[in-house]
Amino acid sequence: MARIEGIDAEAEITFTKRGADLISADHTSAPETMRGTGAAAALVSFMVEDARRNGFRILPICPYVRAQYRKHPEWADVMTMPPGAEPNPGKHG
Repeated sequence: MARIEGIDAEAEITFTKRGADLISADHTSAPETMRGTGAAAALVSFMVEDARRNGFRILPICPYVRAQYRKHPEWADVMTMPPGAEPNPGKHG
């Protein structure tokens, strides 16, 4: 969860442990009062850094996480795209 001083709300990202070294990013949410603050993006960035530090990969099921991955191809070292998803974010044939 993420909080911002002065805002009585929380943004959150939920995940599921899928194996010893794999989690899925299932859902990201931020209330209207936190939209545009960068709170949800900060949660995804924290998850990516945590994956790097702890040696696990992320399966981006959440559309927001997948969209952030497309903006950050440098996260490819920790992201595992689901079957049928675009394998190279930001690179179109």
